[in-house]
Amino acid sequence: MTNKNWFQTGIAIVISLLIIALILNVKIIFSPIFIILATILLPLILGGLLYYLTVPILRFLERYKFNRVLSIVLIFIIVLLVIAALLSIVVPMTIIETQNFMTKMPQLQRDFEMILEFVLSQRDRLPFDVQEYTDRLFSQLSDTFEGVTTGIITALANTIAVLLTLILVPFFFFFMLKDHEKVIPGILIPFKGKIKQFLNELLHDIDDTLRAFVHGQVLDSIILSLILYIGYSIIGLDYAILLALFALLMNLIPYIGPWIAFLPALLLALIQDPVMAVWVSIITLAAQIIDANFITPKVMGQGIHIHPLTVITVVLAAGNIAGIAGLFVAVPFYAVIKTIVQNIFKYRHNISDKMLKDI
Repeated sequence: MTNKNWFQTGIAIVISLLIIALILNVKIIFSPIFIILATILLPLILGGLLYYLTVPILRFLERYKFNRVLSIVLIFIIVLLVIAALLSIVVPMTIIETQNFMTKMPQLQRDFEMILEFVLSQRDRLPFDVQEYTDRLFSQLSDTFEGVTTGIITALANTIAVLLTLILVPFFFFFMLKDHEKVIPGILIPFKGKIKQFLNELLHDIDDTLRAFVHGQVLDSIILSLILYIGYSIIGLDYAILLALFALLMNLIPYIGPWIAFLPALLLALIQDPVMAVWVSIITLAAQIIDANFITPKVMGQGIHIHPLTVITVVLAAGNIAGIAGLFVAVPFYAVIKTIVQNIFKYRHNISDKMLKDI
């Protein structure tokens, strides 16, 4: 029995979990490492995001005989121009709409309460308990808003950490662009033979998985939010830029995110004009059809090959475990874990085939 693949895999998983449990229980020894990892994690993620978004530009420039450093400088200029455009165009519009929204908040609240009272007055005709559902929904929204607000205030108050993040991101971004071909060979230096070959394939597959997610989901979110902003602006929906920015963030959550972004747009449209709600629904449906049939096949490419039901399950579970952050990292984290498991089984299958051939 000890020679069976499933038995050895199970033992490996148990040992790995025990090691993780021991590390978590001995926090005093590993706390400096955790502090260092926590400090560099966000800059590393942001730098990696920029790297995956811009590495196609680097390859395009190098294809036309541009020097690596010159190509990186041009990419930095492009990124700075995009940031400057956002700061000069999007940010002022966002500030104005935010101020208008906060000014009209009391009236919007009263209008929403009127809609809620109407819905509650019709509760006997509905097949579920509206009061219980709305109370639970408001409780979750309140907790979420409180958590987001607390996080923003904490981040703004901790100026040193914010400045450190801003300083580290360009460094990570620069060296990822400059030395990305050297990362995997550098990691593999201590290893030899079959293990080195296995780790080389595994790291390249993880790189391909993350690249597919970033190129697909991020670019898809940007394009979809632009479509929604154009549609909302055409019909004259209030707070179009705020709703589009919210949709940009929510669309990073596959399948569930677009419908989360739809709810505030529908609610504000109902308050503004019931007919507007119909137009918002049509625009959202049209955007989803365009996305599913034209944008996703072109942008997502081969994608990360995860079933929609699995994505929804993973996102909901991650949201319960890690809150808002879990919603955003759930799919790429699951995709990486899936890639690791697939490579392990592939590696063990190859070993088993070799042993059978030798017999």
